[in-house]
Amino acid sequence: MRFGFVVPFADAREFAELATLGEQHGWDGVFTWESLYGEHAWVTLGAAAMTTSRIRFGTLLTPVSRHRPWDLASMVSTVDRLSGGRVVMCAGLGALHPGWTRFEPDEGRRVRAEKLDEGLAVLSGLLGDEEFTFDGRHFPVGPTGPGGPPGPPPPVQRPHPPVWVVGAYRRGRARQPSLERAARWDGLLVSVVGDEPLEPGTAVDLETYGRVVQTVRGIREDTGLSWEGYDVVVEADSSGEFVQLEGTPADWQEVGATWWVESWWSVPPGPEGLAEVRRRVEAGPPSGPG
Repeated sequence: MRFGFVVPFADAREFAELATLGEQHGWDGVFTWESLYGEHAWVTLGAAAMTTSRIRFGTLLTPVSRHRPWDLASMVSTVDRLSGGRVVMCAGLGALHPGWTRFEPDEGRRVRAEKLDEGLAVLSGLLGDEEFTFDGRHFPVGPTGPGGPPGPPPPVQRPHPPVWVVGAYRRGRARQPSLERAARWDGLLVSVVGDEPLEPGTAVDLETYGRVVQTVRGIREDTGLSWEGYDVVVEADSSGEFVQLEGTPADWQEVGATWWVESWWSVPPGPEGLAEVRRRVEAGPPSGPG
């Protein structure tokens, strides 16, 4: 099990300082979130790349549908090179909220899902092969053409930095398209939905989590993809303020989790909240260094 934490709020300089602090106190990963208008996530991660040498970092999460995938590929590969190969990107549809719809209308879940799939295909294709082309409905990519500018250098992590994908398990459904998507990539962030999504902070129980993990493992094995090295994330909160989980990190590891990510979304913004985040980072991972 590896241990990480999400920084709920910080500017780029503060995030870099927390990443350095996390590295010093035994954490394995530090994550930020993306907004349409706010502190730029990938600039923030670039700042952390310059102040750390071991800890991994990334987004939790990137709403791929609102990016042009070639822009996203440029950002991801640049930060991966800058960090020496320590970037991870968690991808999903993104949760609609006023900070999103203020700038962009809701295109509907189906279109966002199409853009997520196409966006990830374009990102991985561009990072894996400079001559990549793609006949997409939303994001077509033509040939390089004579006289065009050269593409950027490849990322350090080949064929591309790890992509973790939200897998939404739908209770009572025979087919699980969201889990099939997650199985095609490099990691899984488990979500469970019934008629409505779970409220923020509502924990998935160990039994259901384990069942989802085994479903994704079965999909990968059926399609010839290795389970070795595949990451499985549990969103946690040892303080019990935001997510109330049963059991210990070892229990979640037993049902398949490989990353325990502290999600301190209940910490209020401001100097006092930032001091509390620092205190929690300095305390180290819940069961010691990863």
